[in-house]
Amino acid sequence: MGPFDDPEVCRSILESLPTGLCVVDAQKRIRFWSRGAERITGHLRHEAIGHCCVAEPLLHCDQPGCEFCSEECSLAQAMKTSRGAEATGVLHHRNGYEIPVRIRAEPIHNERGSVIGAVETFEELQPAASHEGSRANALPLDCLDHQTGVASRAVVQSHLRATLASLAENNLSVGILLPQVQGLPHFRAALGPEAASSLMRVLARTLEKALWTSALVGQWSDEQFLVVVNECDQQQINALRERLRHLLAGEGIEWWGERRFLPVSIAGVTAHSGDTVASLLQRAHAALETALAPSQREAGSLSGS
Repeated sequence: MGPFDDPEVCRSILESLPTGLCVVDAQKRIRFWSRGAERITGHLRHEAIGHCCVAEPLLHCDQPGCEFCSEECSLAQAMKTSRGAEATGVLHHRNGYEIPVRIRAEPIHNERGSVIGAVETFEELQPAASHEGSRANALPLDCLDHQTGVASRAVVQSHLRATLASLAENNLSVGILLPQVQGLPHFRAALGPEAASSLMRVLARTLEKALWTSALVGQWSDEQFLVVVNECDQQQINALRERLRHLLAGEGIEWWGERRFLPVSIAGVTAHSGDTVASLLQRAHAALETALAPSQREAGSLSGS
């Protein structure tokens, strides 16, 4: 079997597309929701898959009152006529703002030629960076971590290096937070990679929403985020760490009808004069070892709340 015969390779290709991609069945229930769709709409995969777009609309096309529920919408037209359909319209982001999009739908046929659903793509007609409060969207796609949508390790490392360089010159204060998700490998092995990715995206979004726009949230490792916070002393970092710890403790995903979550431990340190990225991270990891919650919590975290 060639590499392109592997369904996972094909899936990976679809996931890498910057446009949103959605597949619905004949009842208009969402069966596939790509990473591009998550990025553009703000709706994560576990929030979309299995939902009926008639009852719980995610997109708004340019037909009056149409939310995937009119016979004039692109999906309905594609399935009714067995031909492709195209429209421009307004997508309502999960955070409430509107994004103009171009929508294209194509019918999906079975081996007998019957229409069994449709695939739809949507792409933005204006940059998402124009919307306030979305720091990750202000970065080019190649600067984002593909799993969580926050800044990549290379970007956050470069930002931290530049921040530390300006520390002595401008007499600034800077702190970092190092949240670590406990038990992620076991969670992934038990529930699958999609569940693990969805959980990490939820946690990443919570971190971004909880911090002011000058802070940079990045994916540091498979289980860790790194947050760089300017103008923040140790007392403020400690208070911020506690607030984030409480916020993240209540975050999880609905997976196959159950609430799933994992404990998150957070270390917070501030930079000293002469600190390098390596020395600052060394102190952060030492603090994280102290902050790690008891391992017994990992065992119970898969059962939900």
